[in-house]
Amino acid sequence: MTTESPRWFKSSYSNNGGNCIEVAANLAASCGIIPVRDSKSADGPVVGVRTAAFSAFVAGVRAGQFDAA
Repeated sequence: MTTESPRWFKSSYSNNGGNCIEVAANLAASCGIIPVRDSKSADGPVVGVRTAAFSAFVAGVRAGQFDAA
């Protein structure tokens, strides 16, 4: 178990449009998860996504798999 606190950040591509998420990638190595939360609700719920699933999601975004048709 780690006592490390999440260090939240938003993507540099975020333009403060209000529909952003924050991630705490610093916990990936020690916990095997990427915590994800709504940037507008810092005290709201946090979803823990396994690192492999988050990596696959990021790869899909970069490959354009989620682009609107």
